[in-house]
Parts: sequence; structure tokens; C-alpha cells
Amino acid sequence: MADFQRPTLCCCRKVLTVPSKSCEGGRGMGHCHRVDIASASNFHSFKLRHFHLDLRLNFAIKEMTGWQVLELVPVQPGVQTLILDTHPSLLIHSIDCKVPGTAGAPDTSLSLTYRVDPFTDYGSSLNISLPAAVIRPHRAFQITIRYTTTDGPAIWWLDAELTCGQTRPLVFTQGHSVCNRSFFPCFDTPAVKSTYSATIRVPEGVTVLMSASRSAYSKRDRVFQFSMEFPVPAYLVALVAGDLQPADIGPRSRVWAEPCVLTCAVSKLGGSVERWLGVAEGLFGPYVWGRYDIVFLPPSFPIVAMENPCLTFIISSILESREFLLIDVIHEIAHGWFGNAVTNATWEEMWLSEGLATYAQRRITTEAYGEAFTCLETVFRLDALHRQMRLLGDNNPVSKLQVKFEPGVNPSSLMNLFTYEKGFCFVSYLSQLSGDIKRFDSFLRAYIEQFKFSSVVAQDLLEFFLGFFPELKESCVSQREGLEFERWLNGCGPPLCEPDLSAGGVLTDPVQQLCELWGSETPDTQAIATFDLTSWSTFQIVLFLDRLLDRSPLSHEVMTRLSCCYSALLDGMNAEVQIRWLQIVVRNSFYPDLPRVRSFLHKHTSRMYTVPLYEDLCSGVMKYFAVEVFYQTQARLHPNLCRTLQQILYQTSAVPTGAASPCCPHPPRPPPPPTPPHLEPSLCATSTFPPERAMDRQLEREQVKRTKPGAGEE
Repeated sequence: MADFQRPTLCCCRKVLTVPSKSCEGGRGMGHCHRVDIASASNFHSFKLRHFHLDLRLNFAIKEMTGWQVLELVPVQPGVQTLILDTHPSLLIHSIDCKVPGTAGAPDTSLSLTYRVDPFTDYGSSLNISLPAAVIRPHRAFQITIRYTTTDGPAIWWLDAELTCGQTRPLVFTQGHSVCNRSFFPCFDTPAVKSTYSATIRVPEGVTVLMSASRSAYSKRDRVFQFSMEFPVPAYLVALVAGDLQPADIGPRSRVWAEPCVLTCAVSKLGGSVERWLGVAEGLFGPYVWGRYDIVFLPPSFPIVAMENPCLTFIISSILESREFLLIDVIHEIAHGWFGNAVTNATWEEMWLSEGLATYAQRRITTEAYGEAFTCLETVFRLDALHRQMRLLGDNNPVSKLQVKFEPGVNPSSLMNLFTYEKGFCFVSYLSQLSGDIKRFDSFLRAYIEQFKFSSVVAQDLLEFFLGFFPELKESCVSQREGLEFERWLNGCGPPLCEPDLSAGGVLTDPVQQLCELWGSETPDTQAIATFDLTSWSTFQIVLFLDRLLDRSPLSHEVMTRLSCCYSALLDGMNAEVQIRWLQIVVRNSFYPDLPRVRSFLHKHTSRMYTVPLYEDLCSGVMKYFAVEVFYQTQARLHPNLCRTLQQILYQTSAVPTGAASPCCPHPPRPPPPPTPPHLEPSLCATSTFPPERAMDRQLEREQVKRTKPGAGEE
């Protein structure tokens, strides 16, 4: 892609013959209309200025009902139909349009005709016929949609028993990637951004939060008002309502959580968030969103964290591990610049959000905690990336940065470690080309300023990069043999190069040395005893356990020694450590430690901990044990998780469409080594959501399905 000579490929990868003068979502840098095959909408035909939601939450029947007002401007002549993304779980009652009056006459309201057509198994299309009086180029008009929505993929209703405090019910939404079309009709594409406002009516005692920059509450009317003054894509509109209490942890940060979680959350984050924000601002420029608040959600939250603007959603289970909490929150902070301020215009280029956010996250941790810490975390995650690569093979299409998928494939199913880690490596390579990390920081600040509040494709980023470093453009670095930009973007396989991580050797070398001791035919017990795991960080321990999993199956003698040395010690550590040891126990059928597996599954009801263990139990000879534990604990599991585990236990077909859509964590929890072939589960034992530590096996099962029309979420 030397100097981006024509013909080039646009975001839909069709050769362009006549570039357009402008591109929606960019600032003069684009070369074509954005194409998003995951959206049924005709978002190119209209400019969405603003939308307003007015909803009443009914916890008794688990329903949101009310209306939405969209302010639109026609931008293409001759278009007589407005097409929005919606979902079968969202029921339309009526649609009205405010028709502008003429010659001083008042505006009139007109009832519109509409129909809902099938689109994919993750959504439908809402086709609204517009009167001729409305379709006036560049003149705004309003559409009001009255609707009810229940338990679609975006909306998670929790009975009181499924919350942390188990006293009051709770509801939250999760919009990434294409779920919010079940929350409200919309242009459900990251190419479209707008401001929004909301009025939410709730029962007494319920607190509502939204990903908005301003909020107000009328206690008398039990009404919450929200306003997002900055343009955001539909997937970043989020709501949570329940028994939530606040605590300030900084001048612009507040923690929200159920009362039983709040003290722990404050103690783990107090003072840190403002420090991280300050480091990020020093690197990438001002934090534009005003507030950075965090809400901790019950274990039913289907992912680890979500970067909703002004209000990060994060799973409360992560509070057990300080280091994972630190990395997850910093990653979501980084999204304030990369992903939220500047967004990937299509889901086929999610790396523009996740790869850049991962790079930014590691720049922040390097400044705050040193290079060795950052290198350790990077080694841990790149280990997982290469583990997936060994399983999938170098030619698997899911390893591309610009993932190509066909209509019907759910974008959420394409979120994987390549999106994060291969994307990170490409950004690191660009940083290396710049010759000075501080110069590259300056480039990223300029990139944010240039494209702030817009949506971009890779060509926008790379053109701006070469414009910022003209000497690199002159030397044609984009065509450097073996490291061509086009090969980075569209080539399968592992990263073409990785950053130098030798600074982490002080932390990673002891891990490798201990692994080698345990890998010998007769482990040297005295040498092993010189390694004190209590002095190791969480990332060191999970790296050690993951590499032990790589060596499975282990002999019964080695397992006995491992248990004697570490089992009691690991019992007192966080869940990230415990689950890895328990997977070693299960995969090696080490029955003496099976009671620990039972205790863990009775305590932890989060998808990210339960699904991997149940998959391993059912892959080997412990299925009856898994069934027993499931029936002992199912009353405390979310219905969606119950369905997933039943699939695993009984190898049934996929969950019915509309039950729950797959989402991916931010950042994804790296999976452990795959189950050895003799323990591999059948292809039927898959889960509704790609399990975080079993994602490598899930990717293998779905790799063919993802590239076929009609393949969607399970």
C-alpha cells in the first residue's frame, strides 16, 4: 500500500474507481461511504442529530415501555423510507411524524405506516414510510416511536436473588456490538454518532445511571433525566437501575455499587483512578468526557468490563484480583480516547478501537508502574495469542485485523485476542517506525484531535500517520518487505513482529525456570522449594499456571507433588489464580482436589469462571460430578448462564435465537491452553457466549460457520 496509491480498497474492500469527496463519519480523509453489513438501516440517507428516550421501567413484569423521538435530516434526495435496526423482542405500538407547517401554519402530527422485516438472527429492520412533506433536503424533522421492549439481547433483568446484595432486583443493558437494537430502534452502526437524552421513570428506591454527561433526579416524580452532550454511536448508550449507592474516589470519579460491594470497591480504587486519568491525559491529550465513573455489576454481567462513556460497567467479581482490576479499568479509561472519542466505522475493523486501546493501556501502565510490569502483562497475553494460533493454524481468517464476514454473522462472535493483541503489535510497530515513543505519543494526540467524535477506517489512521511522519512516507515504509501495511491488515497468522519485552525478564524468567523444573521427569523438590509464590504477582502466578496447563496431561506423581506444594496456598488467592489451578486438576483427573472444584463453583456464579470449568469437566470423565454441582447451584445462576451450562452438560443444540447475544470482554481474558485432543468436547458442547478462557476451543468450532451466510450467534 505504498503511499496509498490507487486503486485501493475501501472499508468494504471493493476497488474504488471514483473516490467521493467526503465520507460520513470522517473529516475529509475517507474515500467511500462506510459499509456496515451488520446494519439493516439506511443510515447514509439521513443525518441523526439527536434522539430522546422516555421509558418507564417495570421490574414486576421485566419490561421497559415508552417512546423514542429521533431528530433527523434527509441528506439524499428521493428517499421515502426510513429504515432502522430493531429486534423481535422490541414491539412497536405506533410511529408518528411531526410535519413542518407552511406559510406560518403550525406543525401537524401524522401517523405513519411501517413494517418490520427479518434481517438476521440478531435483529430485524424497521421500515417507516415517510410523507413527501417531510422529505425536504437538509431540513430537520422528528419521528416518534412508541414501543415496549422486554428481555432482548441488550437487556438483562436480574431478580433480587441474582444480585450481590440479594435484596432488590436490578436491570442493566449491554449494547456492544449490535445488541442495542433490542433496547431502542436505531442506526445500529458505529459509523453513526449523535447526542442523546433520556427520561427514565422508576419505582421508589431504584437508582438509575446512564452513560451520559449530565443527570438530574426528581424524587417527587421518581424520574431521572440524562443528557449526553457529545456524539456517541448507538452501542455506547447504556443504562443500569437498581439498589446502587455512590462514593467519590476522586475529583471527577465516583464508584457506584450495591451497598454490600461499595466499601470494597472504594478501598481497591480510591485515589488510583485520578492518577491513571492524569497519566493518560499527559500522553494523549485532555479527557473529553468530563466524568469517569464506574459501576460494579453482579456476576451475571456477561463480560468483564464495558467502556460506556462517563460510566464504565465492570463485573464485581474482578474486585478479587488487584492486578486484573487495575488492567481492566485502565483499559476502559484508554477507550475514552480510542474507541469512544474516535471509533472504528465498521465492526470489521474493531482493532482500531481495541488494538489502540490496548497500546494506550500499556503506555499508561508503563508510566505508572514501570516497563517490567507492562512487559509481564504483555507476555501473559501474547502467550495466549500464540496458543490460539497453534490451535487454529496460520491461515485461519479470524486472525486477520480486517476481518471479513458475510451478512448474518454476528460481529460479536468475531471479537478475539487477535483484535486486541495483533492490533497492539501493529500499533507498536508503527511506534517503532516513528523512532521515538514520545513522537508517537504526539502523533496519537494529533490523531485524536483530528478525528475526535468521528468514526474512521484503517486508511484514515494510516494516511494520517504517514502525513505526520513525511520521512516515513518518502521511504515507503508501508511497503517494507515482510512488514507491508496491507499484509498487517489482511494477512492471516500471528503478528509480523512483536515489541521487545526483555525488560520484563526480571519477572518472567523465574516463571519459566520454575516451569522447566516441573517439566523434568524427576522434579527437583529442593530447587522448586526456593521459589516463593507468595512473593509473586498475580500475573506471574497465572503465567506459571497457564504454562503448566500447556504441559498437560501431567503424571499422577507430578500432580500429587504440585498439589502438596501449591493447592492450599492457591486456595487463599484470587479467582483468576484459583480457576487455573482447578483446570489443571480437572484436565488431569486429579480426584484428591475435586472438593476444591465444588467449593469454587458454589462460590462463583460468573460466566467467566463457571463456563471454562464446566467445559473441562464435561470433556473428561467428570461429567456426573458437573451435573451434580450444577443442580446444587442453578438457583443462583442467571437463566442465560443456566442455558449455556445445560448445553455443555447435555450437549444440546444452540440456545434459541433472542435468548442472549454473545459479547466479548474488554479486554478479553486470555484463555488457558486448549484441552488436549483426548479431552476435547464434542462440537455440540458450545456456549451462548464465547467463554473467556475457552475461547480458543470456541474459535476452532466456529471458524467455518463465521464465514458462511446465515451464521450468527448461538
